[in-house]
Amino acid sequence: MIVIRAGAAAFPRVRAALLLLLFGLVFPLGGCASRPTASVLDPASGAGRDAAVSGDKALTLFAVTNRERDGEGFDSGRARALTYERYRFSIPASHQPAAIEYPSKRADSARAITVRERRTLDQRSLVAAIVSQPGFDGTVGLFVHGFNYRYQEGVFRLTQMAVDSRSKATPVLFSWPSEGALSGYLADRDAVLFSRDDLVSLMAALSETRKVRQILVFGHSMGGFLIMESLRQLRLTDRADVLDKLTVILAAPDIDADLFRRQMDVIGRLRSPLVLLVSPKDEALAASSLLSGSRPRVGRLDVEDPKVRETAKAYGVLVVDITSLNAPDGLGHDRYASLAAIAPQVSALGRPGAATPTDVGAFILDAAGQVVASPFTVAGRILAPK
Repeated sequence: MIVIRAGAAAFPRVRAALLLLLFGLVFPLGGCASRPTASVLDPASGAGRDAAVSGDKALTLFAVTNRERDGEGFDSGRARALTYERYRFSIPASHQPAAIEYPSKRADSARAITVRERRTLDQRSLVAAIVSQPGFDGTVGLFVHGFNYRYQEGVFRLTQMAVDSRSKATPVLFSWPSEGALSGYLADRDAVLFSRDDLVSLMAALSETRKVRQILVFGHSMGGFLIMESLRQLRLTDRADVLDKLTVILAAPDIDADLFRRQMDVIGRLRSPLVLLVSPKDEALAASSLLSGSRPRVGRLDVEDPKVRETAKAYGVLVVDITSLNAPDGLGHDRYASLAAIAPQVSALGRPGAATPTDVGAFILDAAGQVVASPFTVAGRILAPK
C-alpha cells in the first residue's frame, strides 16, 4: 500500500503520480524496448518447414474482436461487427514460462514465437473449426484481456498461457477495443460497456453446439469487469443454458467491491463456483481504488478478513490469494501470467461435481499451487495435486 500525504496545493502532483502508477502497467514484451506492432501477426515465410525441422511446438488459436481494422491489424476503434480469425503458431523449444518471445528483425527467428498461418473466418466457420480441432475434448478457453492492451498483445499473451499451461482447452481470445495507451483508462471503461453485447454473443455462439461442454472464461483486470457485466446480461435475458456451461476465473479484477456484490445479486450462484484471484499487494489496483474515491477493488481483497470469507460463502465464490506468485510488472498486477504453472489445480475447480456450495470461501496458494491456509478443508482437497 502506498500512503500519500499532501495538502490541497499538491493535489495535481499527487494525481499525476497516481495516474503514472496506475497506467504504468508493464506487459511482458519479450525484452523489447517498445511495444509490438501489428507486424508480429504477419505469417513468417517458411515457418511451417522450420517448425517441422526444429521440433518446435505448434498451436492453433482463435481470436474474436470488435475493434476496427487498421491495415493488417486492429486499432482502438469500436466496430459494429465482430471479426473472427484463426492463427497457427510455431513455439520455439527455447520458450521460457511466462515470457513472450516476439518476432522482430533483430531477434533470432528460431527463438521467437511466430505466426505460421492467419485466416479470417465468420462466426459459423469459427465454431466449426473449434470443435473440429484434433483432440478437442469439449472445453474452450476464452481469454478476455484487461486495460491498456493492443490486439496483437492479447493474441500473443493467450498463446503464451496456452503453451505454458499445456491445457487441452482450445484457446479463444476476445479482444475488446482498449485504447492500448497509458492515458486510456476512462476510455477503456467505456469500451468495456460498449463490448458487453459482443462478448455475450460470442459466449452464446460457443455454447449452442453440444460439442462444447465447458467454456473456461478467464479475465484479467478490466476484462473481469466486462465478464461480470456480460454474466449479468445473460442472467437478465434468461440464458441459463449459456451460464451453465461457463467456468469463470477473474484475475486481479478491477471492479468496485460494492458493484461486484450488486452484480452477484443479479447473476446468482453459478453451476461452477466463480473464482477470484486476488492479492492485497496489487499496487495498480491500489491506485485504481484511490482514483475512485478510495473505494476498494475486488482484486485487492484480503482473504484473512472474516467479512471476505462470509461474503464469498454467501455468493458461492472462491477467493484465492496469489500474492506468492511472481509478478513481472513490479506492481503485483500481472501475477496471472505465472498461473500456467498451476493451471491443473486452478482449472480443477470447474470440473462438474468438483465443488458444491459448501466448498466455497477464501484460501491462499503458495507459489507451487499448494493450499497453505484455508477455512474450508474441502477447497484444499480440490486444489491438491493429484
